[in-house]
Amino acid sequence: MCRSLLSMLILCSTAAAADLRLGPLFTDHAVLQQGRQVPVWGSADPGEAIEVAFSGQTVATKADANGRWHIELQPLPVSSAGATLTVTGKGRSVALADILVGDVWVCSGQSNMEWSVVESDRGPEEVAAAKFPLIRHIKVERTEATSPQSGVKTTGGWKVCSPETAGEFTAVGFFFAREINSRVGVPIGLVNSSWGGSAIEPWLGAESYTSNPSLAHILPRWEANLAFREQKRKEHQEAMEKWKAAEAAARAANKAFTEKQPEAWWELLYPMQPSTTYNGMIHPILPAAVRGFLWYQGESNAGRASEYGTLLKELVMSWRARFGAPDAPFYVVQLANFDGDQPKGTDWALLRDQQSSVLDLPATGVAITIDIGDKKDIHPRNKQEVGRRLALIARAEVYGHSVDYLGPTFAGAVREGTAMRVSFKHTSGALTARERPLTGFQIAGADKVFYPASASIKRDTVLVSAPEVKEPVAVRYAWINSPEANLYNGAGLPAVPFRTDNW
Repeated sequence: MCRSLLSMLILCSTAAAADLRLGPLFTDHAVLQQGRQVPVWGSADPGEAIEVAFSGQTVATKADANGRWHIELQPLPVSSAGATLTVTGKGRSVALADILVGDVWVCSGQSNMEWSVVESDRGPEEVAAAKFPLIRHIKVERTEATSPQSGVKTTGGWKVCSPETAGEFTAVGFFFAREINSRVGVPIGLVNSSWGGSAIEPWLGAESYTSNPSLAHILPRWEANLAFREQKRKEHQEAMEKWKAAEAAARAANKAFTEKQPEAWWELLYPMQPSTTYNGMIHPILPAAVRGFLWYQGESNAGRASEYGTLLKELVMSWRARFGAPDAPFYVVQLANFDGDQPKGTDWALLRDQQSSVLDLPATGVAITIDIGDKKDIHPRNKQEVGRRLALIARAEVYGHSVDYLGPTFAGAVREGTAMRVSFKHTSGALTARERPLTGFQIAGADKVFYPASASIKRDTVLVSAPEVKEPVAVRYAWINSPEANLYNGAGLPAVPFRTDNW
């Protein structure tokens, strides 16, 4: 055989061999989930024998006809000492260094979850002090896909928390992890799969829209929206052509031209197709072993608040099923105060109420942030307190700490003459009004017209009244987009917004 032909055959043989690869969450410095079976997966040549070795375990398998392989490590104990995970194939291997075992939390949602540490309050100081080697972070790159994907890119794999890396971590996730790690000592891995501006619909898999009758309208609505957007695109194109012609005519005549350029406003409607971020950013990390989920999203759904609770519950149940973790805790950040140029509007109040409906499901929690937003900025910078409040829920519900994790919560309301007496749970010893007299309450009679109310604290109750309402039947608290609400419990946690009516 001639040398050139031999070289060609060698090259072809080499090209045909698949790389020995691991799933996107398996890189140096990874955190594996403690206390449950840990799937490890990847790709190789079809039929190739694969061995995975870690922490005294060695598990063997073979790649299937498509070159995919998958094994499961038996439950691992917590380990803060970095170890090596080795995957061996036929005459080749991959070794991952500095692997810890602790708790892995998926951090998802839109921009307030994607928001980085360096952009938060005292960002540079927080970054400079971020020396927490037992906290690790991996960012899934923004990826849309119309069908479920098996692979996705990450921004450089797992990063060990340090002043050189922490600035780009999800701020909410980092401050949550810092609190848990300092209180519990367990290593924390943060899987940051978030996308600013995303609605909830793209984060649900396609099966949710075909199997849940309550969501059957979502896909037809999307198709109608596509047609609407296409019509508006054509109208905009025609308007632009007329505008350009008018501008050119004015320039040729040496006349001033002050007509505004037509706006392409339709592009702001439903910017992402249902299931696309699930397909591109959640499905590729399945079936990772995780402790739980942190979710900060809802701003982009405020205009469709009435259906949000159904969507959110479906998200919780479907993600738990697909991650193989039916009891995994799922904690939601309730939207903060923001007026959106409609300070007395109620879209955000309705959305917050829908977020709280997730508590109908087991192992869920809602962190209240009604007091730490910025009414003129949809991105409040105080992510430290958001992370701390999420961590309080986890400390109580996951790690068994005896801590208060929820503010005053509506328990009941009865009429007393011209007033309503509202009772609360989770008062932690005392209700208090912070910084000024108690505010944020509204009251209404049978005419369903609400008026700002005076409110006074009586132990674990609040007496609410307004001179305009002689026979009250309903009361609300913090029930506008950006309320001035200052009711707290003895633990310094804010009261949960509520209403007693369903009008």
